Amino acid sequence: MSAFIIAEAGVNHNGSLQTAMQLVDAAVAAGADAVKFQTFKAEKLVTQSATKAEYQKHTTGAAESQLDMLRKLELKYEFHFQLRDYCQRLGIEFLSTAFDFDSLAFLVGELGLCRLKIPSGEITNGPFLLAHAKTGKDIIVSTGMATLGEVETALGVLAFGLLGGKQPSLAAFQQAYSSEAGQAVLQEKVTLLHCTSEYPTPMADVNLRAMDVLQQAFRLPVGYSDHTEGLVVPIAAVARGAVLIEKHFTLDRSQKGPDHQVSLEPAELKQMVQDIRAVEQALGRPGKMPQAVELQNRTVARKSLVANSLIAVGETFSAENLTTKRPGTGLSPMEYWRLLGQTSHRCYDVDDLIE
Repeated sequence: MSAFIIAEAGVNHNGSLQTAMQLVDAAVAAGADAVKFQTFKAEKLVTQSATKAEYQKHTTGAAESQLDMLRKLELKYEFHFQLRDYCQRLGIEFLSTAFDFDSLAFLVGELGLCRLKIPSGEITNGPFLLAHAKTGKDIIVSTGMATLGEVETALGVLAFGLLGGKQPSLAAFQQAYSSEAGQAVLQEKVTLLHCTSEYPTPMADVNLRAMDVLQQAFRLPVGYSDHTEGLVVPIAAVARGAVLIEKHFTLDRSQKGPDHQVSLEPAELKQMVQDIRAVEQALGRPGKMPQAVELQNRTVARKSLVANSLIAVGETFSAENLTTKRPGTGLSPMEYWRLLGQTSHRCYDVDDLIE
């Protein structure tokens, strides 16, 4: 099964519908399965006193507040309809991450999204998790900054909501998670993403082996949300079994904004998709056996038992008069020890294949 590749446009539209449309075009040209934006109202997302992350201070300036920065990056609700319809015409799935309750209601109730993404920062936001689960949609959960215990608690909230639970509580969440029905609905509806929430992520902090831990602990599909520079890590994640890849991209990395500098440009996004698809082909299937393309080379590359000197009728085969050489059309060298001490039934010239 091919990994589902999400081209993460995020806020790299800088509030412009035209730029957002161009990002869709780039995602389509790259061969991505989906293009994802972010939906929020800045006032509902952060307080006036909320500070920026260090990377945001570096990319957008330290004097500006997080609230003011986010106001510039809002994607107007009315733009969403045009983008959704544009994606439908071009044959790519439109996705967006909601960061507040109103935006979630809008994405589901008005825009009709069938797949939702919960970002890493919301994994401890129980009410918001429950609101996602109550929609009954498929859910992608990013696990950046989270411990295994926090992931399990979040999955309990989702199981409770997906099962239609009525009286939420920590005990009810744990009961839902532990139930057969809860496990079944999680396996049906939820995909986990390993993620390191640092921009850009240093290679030493990627920890792709955490994907294995997530899969073993929760028995759910696991993918990878990437914040490293370059292409190598998402490609490696697919080689390790990621079922979904999410990667930020931009039209121009030199633009002003919090995420442009850690995003791929269109040609790089296309290369990433091509490399992932190539790796998927190379992975093949379990088992070790000759591939069809190898069969024609076996007789050329392998060796046969041949006469190392003249061998007369009745002469005993020995280490001195037997050797191995190409081609591999004669008796296998694995028969060497069986022949030693036996007598030849015919004459052999040097290099004749032993029969």
